[in-house]
Amino acid sequence: MPLPQFPVEGGCRCGKVRFRLTEAPWSETACHCHGCQTMTGSAFSTTLIMPASGFELIAGDPVIGGLHGDDVQHHHCDWCKSWVFTRPAADLGFVNVRATLLDDASWFAPWMETQTAEKLPWATTGASVSFERFPAMEDYQDLIARYRSERA
Repeated sequence: MPLPQFPVEGGCRCGKVRFRLTEAPWSETACHCHGCQTMTGSAFSTTLIMPASGFELIAGDPVIGGLHGDDVQHHHCDWCKSWVFTRPAADLGFVNVRATLLDDASWFAPWMETQTAEKLPWATTGASVSFERFPAMEDYQDLIARYRSERA
């Protein structure tokens, strides 16, 4: 399925928190870590790794939920508790957006999967690229280029 025309929008279950994506993602990803399993109540989380310049909060005032640590900040709707997006505490130029919260997520398909060391044995994504843990930060430029060439 081809990428959609941007911008696209999405939001939490109740609609109080809304976002707009104005650029193509850097990757479509599934994370199998136990933390994502716990926060989603599922086998993995769906993630659009978005350039920060392509993510815009257009409604609502999300609150920090999930982990309250120094590394990442998980942003949730205060009313319905949906996990909407995650930002690294340090400005690394990206935002991870929950793909299933798009108004139309039919185009999303995990291209990369991470944390497969914690994957449930029956969970399959069809991802082209798999990592037992997270890729090294220095590998992301090549991964983004590869994703764009395969999904363009």
